[in-house]
Amino acid sequence: MGGRVLDPQGTEFEDLNAIHIVGIFPDYNAAVDAWRGEAQRTVDDAEMKYVIVHLHRLLEPDLPGA
Repeated sequence: MGGRVLDPQGTEFEDLNAIHIVGIFPDYNAAVDAWRGEAQRTVDDAEMKYVIVHLHRLLEPDLPGA
């Protein structure tokens, strides 16, 4: 997911309603490929940031390795 951030070094997004959801991927490598494409597309805009969100860590934060 990505969007405009308040601080280019942080991950606090300006407008949660304007978040761009890129997709849900079957594995980390597929997510990295998608992230790389979106990050490269917006490389000249310092206030745009894309991150990979690990859904399993959100859904089950107590699992080992989460």
